[in-house]
Amino acid sequence: MGCQFRQSPVYYAMLFERIFGPGTQPASPVVHLSVGPQKLPLLMVRNPRARRYLLRLRPDGTARVTIPRGGSPAVARQFVRRHAAWLERELQRLQAQPRKPAAWKIGTEILLRGDAVRIEAGHNGEAKKIENPPSSGYGATSEDDTIREVETVRFGGESVQVPDPAADLRSAIEGYLRQLATRELPPRVLELATRHGLTVRRITVRSQKSRWGSCSRRGTISLNWRLIQTPAFVSDYICLHELMHLRQMNHSPRFWREMERVCPDYRMAERWLKEHSGLLR
Repeated sequence: MGCQFRQSPVYYAMLFERIFGPGTQPASPVVHLSVGPQKLPLLMVRNPRARRYLLRLRPDGTARVTIPRGGSPAVARQFVRRHAAWLERELQRLQAQPRKPAAWKIGTEILLRGDAVRIEAGHNGEAKKIENPPSSGYGATSEDDTIREVETVRFGGESVQVPDPAADLRSAIEGYLRQLATRELPPRVLELATRHGLTVRRITVRSQKSRWGSCSRRGTISLNWRLIQTPAFVSDYICLHELMHLRQMNHSPRFWREMERVCPDYRMAERWLKEHSGLLR
């Protein structure tokens, strides 16, 4: 089984000439290719810093091929075709993964620090009344001023106040997890940086959709807040991975030797991330 593009070569030549004109580096519109019996969205992206063609299957089921400097869409398509079998295997593996529930309710299990924990209602119908601030000036009250009641939900030793525990709790809990990650991840990066004699200029915690972390040439490390859902050995691996980019801004053999030295079990962490790639969806 192989990959087949659903338009003529002339169409693609015109399309990519328009997309990747002189001085521009935008991503292409999504096109579709056949992978076995399925149609898969494919995104072609130019990256002048890339040294070779790279093919990835993103957690959302979109294939992405990176075109290096001097590369061409035509060669990129050939590259995708040569790796059709790999792409089909990765797609099957992705589809076999259990999907996160769209809504998080009481009873839903989520990951926290690598453990599956169940969202539970606060003990003894725990509730708290909060008075809204007056809507009119000078401390006066109006008929719009109300007393609102919030309740507590718990998961894995953590708790979050929500206005309606019967509603979808995902937004409230993910917001809390992001705050937790912002508190816990940067100090850990600094601890590991000090241990290995490295200097980090800035650390940010973000909500990337396709990567766990990144490191800029200026020494800024960005981490995905969802690392708070992974085991400690996995989040440490990502932190160390980005820190090692301060020594090697690439994924050369020299970089992986550094990785092996500071994190001998990094392959186990990569395996965990691969098996739980659905966390990024």
